[in-house]
Amino acid sequence: MTHGIRTDTHSTRLDGPRGLRDTAAHYALLPLRVFLGITFVYAGLDKLTDSAFLKSGGAGSIGETMRAARGSAAVPALIDLALKSPVGFGYGIALGELAVGIGTLLGLLGRLAALGGALISLSLWLTVSWATSPYYYGNDLAYLMAWLPLILAGAPYLSVDAAWLTRRRRRSGGYR
Repeated sequence: MTHGIRTDTHSTRLDGPRGLRDTAAHYALLPLRVFLGITFVYAGLDKLTDSAFLKSGGAGSIGETMRAARGSAAVPALIDLALKSPVGFGYGIALGELAVGIGTLLGLLGRLAALGGALISLSLWLTVSWATSPYYYGNDLAYLMAWLPLILAGAPYLSVDAAWLTRRRRRSGGYR
């Protein structure tokens, strides 16, 4: 029996022309990155422009929302901590969502932005949407899972990170 080397295997090329399969695989995370980036920018701007949200009490306020979620949260201590300064916490979440969204869209510190998005989604899942039943009706867990591929892959193309890495490789003489 003769054994040989397979020559028909599929491989992704780092340079040169790409086939449809290579191109699709290369850009597979782009729709997820754009969706999460736009969603988090929108969520941050929505909070910052909602006059009712950034108050410690009243209908639609961050304080009222947290007090209502406290009894059913998986980690009520997180809510207690936020309730020490609900308006400050509201600004923190809004600005955090905005920073994560912009970083994700631009691919600026892509893994760090994705980690920030995952931590925001995790904190919302453990507090506000923990009691959602069945669990798959709550969107915060799905957002948390959506951030994981971007934490692993970063923003390797169409991004500030990719441009920086390309410049760095050219200066150092290529891939290492």
